[in-house]
Amino acid sequence: RLGLERADTAEKALSVIVDLLEKYGQGGNCMESNMAFTYHNSFLIADRKEAWVLETSGKYWAAEKVEGGIRNISNQLSITTKIDRAHPELKEYAKSNGWWDGEKEFDFAATYSYVNTARMTTSGGRYCEGYKLLNKHKGSITSEIMMEILRDKESGINMEGGFMTTGSMVSVLPQQPNLPCIHFFTGTPDPAR
Repeated sequence: RLGLERADTAEKALSVIVDLLEKYGQGGNCMESNMAFTYHNSFLIADRKEAWVLETSGKYWAAEKVEGGIRNISNQLSITTKIDRAHPELKEYAKSNGWWDGEKEFDFAATYSYVNTARMTTSGGRYCEGYKLLNKHKGSITSEIMMEILRDKESGINMEGGFMTTGSMVSVLPQQPNLPCIHFFTGTPDPAR
C-alpha cells in the first residue's frame, strides 16, 4: 500500500518497499488465531510500462524485472539466477552463513530456501498449479480468465481450510496512457463468490 501511495512507477514502488523492509523489517502472524506462523513476502509490482517480482527473506531481497511471458508467485521463493536488483549484502550474507560457496552461479531461491528450484514448475504446489493455469492461457489472458484462475479451488490457488484465500485482485493496465486502468477486487472473503 505504501508503494502505491509513494511511487508513480513500478520500479519506484519496489524501492519504497525495500527501503521500508531494510529500515523496519517484516513479520506478523499470518492467522488471527494464536498460532504463531509467519513467512516472508513476495510481491508482483506493475505499472503500464513494466513489471517486477520482489521476493524477501528477512531484510534480504532480490528483484527480477519481468521481460515478457507469464510470471507468478506463491508462498515460496521463485527468483533463481535472473536477479536485476538485490540487497547489497545478499550474496555476502549467504556466503557468511555457508549457504553459497561464492563459486557456483548464485541462485536466490536455492540459496535462501530449501526449495528444489528445478522442480518448482513441475511439483504439485500452488506455484506450479498457478504457472500451469497461466501457461494454458498464455497470449490470451483476459481479466475474466484471471478471475477464473484466482477462483480455482482444485489447484489450491483459492485455498480452503485452515489457511483460506481472503481476497483477490485483478488489474488491467493498458500501455496507452489515454485508456483508464481498471481494478477488480473481491468483496467477500472467498474469491469464488
